[in-house]
Amino acid sequence: MKIAYILNTYPQPSQSFIRREIRALEATGHDVFRMAMRPGDTPLVDPQDRYEAERTEYVLSEGKKHLLGASWRAAKRDLAQFWQAVKTAVTVGRVSEVGVLRHLIYLAEAAFVAERCRAEGVTHAHAHFGTNSAAVAMFSALLDGPKYSFTVHGPEEYDAPRALSLGTKIAHSDFTVAITQFGRSQLCRWAAPQDWDKIKVVHCGIEPQKFADPAPMTDGPRRIVAIGRLVEQKGQLAVIKALAQVQSDVHLTLIGDGEMRAMIEASIAEHKLQDRVTLTGWLDEAGVNRELAAAHALVMPSFAEGLPMVVMEAMAAARPVIATYIAGTPELVQDGTHGWLVPAGDIDALADAIETCANTPLKTLIRMGDAARQRVLERHDITTEAAKLAAHISGS
Repeated sequence: MKIAYILNTYPQPSQSFIRREIRALEATGHDVFRMAMRPGDTPLVDPQDRYEAERTEYVLSEGKKHLLGASWRAAKRDLAQFWQAVKTAVTVGRVSEVGVLRHLIYLAEAAFVAERCRAEGVTHAHAHFGTNSAAVAMFSALLDGPKYSFTVHGPEEYDAPRALSLGTKIAHSDFTVAITQFGRSQLCRWAAPQDWDKIKVVHCGIEPQKFADPAPMTDGPRRIVAIGRLVEQKGQLAVIKALAQVQSDVHLTLIGDGEMRAMIEASIAEHKLQDRVTLTGWLDEAGVNRELAAAHALVMPSFAEGLPMVVMEAMAAARPVIATYIAGTPELVQDGTHGWLVPAGDIDALADAIETCANTPLKTLIRMGDAARQRVLERHDITTEAAKLAAHISGS
């Protein structure tokens, strides 16, 4: 099959899961045509991301003249069809947060995308995220472009399902992907019941070969690591407050950066935790792997999630997980077997879980890490998950 991937910005360092999915599809013989509205604004340091950028067509770089020309040709091709797409764009735009004009721009982008897909012989388009990329895929299909599907990740899409017109996008799609069963349940809330069967679960995947030889866990004072953007939904302030209650010798490493860094630093100082917390900023893949290798557990204190890739990667590295009982996390992490689950926002429960981890014998932590590794490799092998997606595409 020749499949178009339609994205807003691509590639970005945080989108390694998309890159893995595309590569896995190509490894099984499918041809993937990459189209993004624009390049990302983050410098690409990973050679794999630079390679992806070289293979991606950027729609907005074509300029207004080409997009308007594609729209004019779409209208000439089938005026009734074009007018129906315009009405859909206006209807969706009226309930969105970005308005009708922005959706008419998406329509112009879609006209260009539809032309390019026809020229390339694309038989199916797949978008990631339920935002403007899914809108472009939908409008492209309405303009005689390829049929489409899209993957919804959450949690941001679940915060604004009406504004994103998720029900409309699902209705027009051949199928829609959720990355967890929880995500599927949320999409069922906004889809018409007759469209529920369209909503499939395909997990994000990891490459098992990259975790073929996990670093052994060593004894000594317990080290836990948190990885993610320093933003409210990730809950790093909660883990600082929880650590202040922990009496055992535990060191926390926070990997990442973001708008809440100053607030987190202030909380560390307020609780006099400067000797127990290290903020590294963003690290490259090798740096993250080093910190995971030195850790006894990953802590993920999030208030909102889809299913974090860092949880999968920590489990693949044979490390137990301390996480909040939200979204799709409990589908992967089983409390007491692969780590500890606590209610989101419950500082006392989070502190108790960290204390329990700190006092768990090393051999038990190793056993939990091994069980976590086995589970994630069984459920999130990218080759298996990409094959599921390909089967849905070929059968749609």
